[in-house]
Amino acid sequence: MLTIPEAVAAHADAAVHKVDLIRTPGLFLVRTALAGAYIGIGVLIMVTAGGPLTAVGSPWAPLVNGAVFGIALTIVLVAGGELATSAMMVLTQGAMLGRVGWGRAGLTLVACLAGNLLGAMAFAGLLHVSGVLAPGTAGGAAIAGMIEHKAEATTPQLVVRGVLCNLLVCLAVWCWARLTSETARIVAVFACVLVFITSGFEHVVANMTTFALGLYGGLPHATVAEFARNVAAVGLGNTIGGGLLVGAAYAYGARQVDATSAPPPAVAAPSAAVPAPALPRR
Repeated sequence: MLTIPEAVAAHADAAVHKVDLIRTPGLFLVRTALAGAYIGIGVLIMVTAGGPLTAVGSPWAPLVNGAVFGIALTIVLVAGGELATSAMMVLTQGAMLGRVGWGRAGLTLVACLAGNLLGAMAFAGLLHVSGVLAPGTAGGAAIAGMIEHKAEATTPQLVVRGVLCNLLVCLAVWCWARLTSETARIVAVFACVLVFITSGFEHVVANMTTFALGLYGGLPHATVAEFARNVAAVGLGNTIGGGLLVGAAYAYGARQVDATSAPPPAVAAPSAAVPAPALPRR
């Protein structure tokens, strides 16, 4: 297992990679769009597996939803993709260690969100055309219920749910960075994701797929205005949870460890005085 300073240093290197990647817009767009679609896969399996349980009022539905959604984050980490919610932590740590500037980190995060949105909407479009989540299906009913529930939440509630969500998502990614066993990594990811999904917290990229499905299907609570409110509120909360509560907290701790463990500056050993050469008399 990596130490905390080692994991922060690895994330700082990743932050440099993310910021540099934006210089190749095509590649950046592909990787961010793929991450948005991969999280959409989590939404799909969640409502497909849990939808029938929700339809019959089973109390086990939230737990099943949480148990299967970890597939999405695992795919992002294993297959590779630029996900905004984990970037909130990584870019914060890179900026705090001085490896990237705060302005470029912020620009990279906004671009990552835009790419995730594109991928989520494209994947949702494919699902809509396929009909697997049509209004008459259990999955389609689950999507409608999720959107109605999100629309009824107040903006402060969405912000706080976003904070709690990305606290857990970034803890999953943080554990992934520290662990060296692939099995342990996957277990940590599924455990953290299970908590945030089962508890009903809000993930901005997952909500992109959910609301896109609602817009394509013409669901009554899925409006562009509600979509924008949700992305803004949940995105703010996710940034606080991932960037501040996980990213900044561990980067600060790592800097403190480095400062206290650094060796004292070398002091030159005293040497015999060497007389200066006599200047010629004028």
